[in-house]
Amino acid sequence: MDDNRPKDVGKVQSPATDKMWGGRFGEGPAAIMREINASIPFDKRLWKEDIAASRAHVAMLGKQGILSRDDADAIDAGLASVHAEFERDGVPVDLAREDIHMTVESRLAELIGPVAGRLHTARSRNDQVATDFKLWVRTAMEEVDGALVSLINILLDLAQRHCDTIMPGFTHLQVAQPVTLGHHMMAYVEMLWRDRSRFSDARRRLNQCPLGSAALAGTGFAIDRFETAAALGFDGPTRNSLDSVSDRDFALDYLAAASQCALHLSRLAEEVIIWASQPFGFLHLPDSFSTGSSIMPQKRNPDAAELVRGHCGRIIGAFTALMVTMKGLPLAYSKDMQDDKPPVFEAHDLLGLCLCAMTGMLAQSRFDGARMQAAASSGFSTATDLADWLVRAKNIPFREAHHIVGAMVKAAEGMSCTLNQLPIDAAVAIDSRIDAATLAALSVEASVASRTSYGGTAPNNIRQQVAERRAALAKEDGV
Repeated sequence: MDDNRPKDVGKVQSPATDKMWGGRFGEGPAAIMREINASIPFDKRLWKEDIAASRAHVAMLGKQGILSRDDADAIDAGLASVHAEFERDGVPVDLAREDIHMTVESRLAELIGPVAGRLHTARSRNDQVATDFKLWVRTAMEEVDGALVSLINILLDLAQRHCDTIMPGFTHLQVAQPVTLGHHMMAYVEMLWRDRSRFSDARRRLNQCPLGSAALAGTGFAIDRFETAAALGFDGPTRNSLDSVSDRDFALDYLAAASQCALHLSRLAEEVIIWASQPFGFLHLPDSFSTGSSIMPQKRNPDAAELVRGHCGRIIGAFTALMVTMKGLPLAYSKDMQDDKPPVFEAHDLLGLCLCAMTGMLAQSRFDGARMQAAASSGFSTATDLADWLVRAKNIPFREAHHIVGAMVKAAEGMSCTLNQLPIDAAVAIDSRIDAATLAALSVEASVASRTSYGGTAPNNIRQQVAERRAALAKEDGV
């Protein structure tokens, strides 16, 4: 009987031709292993830190007599050459060399020969990557702080310019009480100031050097870990070699601070989006930070602000990703930890982009003070001022005053007028203790001027707070 089955039925497919990877790889599982194992496509960003740590390490080995002076000098000169090459030409990506550490060491060997192999004396890739990554994150924190200061300065400029610009303050996105735009901007200064403190605290905790912890147990060579720590700008060496190579708290601290900072940027972006909408009209965005519509020619879309808001989710996702990666790992190093860097790199890139976008957007935006003041005068925003006035001037208990003002709001709604436009006879009919002076206290200007408590919206308060924050920044700069 004829067998009409395809001729390859029942045959064992070779890994090289299996459709799962045959079109992509020529060597079957070995190629897949090389692909999954290699981190050089992303950890090449650590090349400067890797070379700096290696130079500090070899200098210490030479000083301690672990390497001869000639060998130490040859390795250091070779590393300087590798640095110059990578700076000029970029880092070569070869999956066979796995990671940035092997890439640097392989190129060093090509330049100076077998003596390059002595560089790895008394260290492991485990303490090497922990050191490199700490150095990178430390620099990243400094970059974020600089970007935060730039945005804070723009907010301070806006606050100073708009100390007297009245706008509605909201709760539940309903008009609540009048505030000033300067007060609103200073609220974000406070948020970003706290963000700076979180990065600063994280940097202080980070600043212990893992180099010399080796694979996990330390080394029998007579190394000087204090020497390498000082050379790399650390406060000192880490105290436990197991913890040193398995710790990624510094990366999680960075991502936690980045997530909270992104959250603040997202809230500010949301307000920009609302304020720039036609029903509000508080803010006119610059052309350079707006886009149009493919179909509606009248549109001016706040895409930059929307992307800042959207990127916040990705930054928080990066934090979650690393938390989940680390949560089940025993001591000391596991290959899972190779996945620690991509979320940090991504979050840092996104956060820097968001900070720059928000800084540029606010620096070029124009606020409509008349539109904001008109909105602040709506919704009976000075009702609380009236209740406070009755307490102060008429010695009425606040709860009773609250009830009286509620009745006046109802009457004003019925007459389609504001509280200070309510006819005096209608007000007196509600409570005989109300007089013309009561209603005179209800302008939005009087309201914001009266909020003189520490941290309140009174214009003079804002001027003082702006001056204090500017002085603090100048002190940091040594001005």
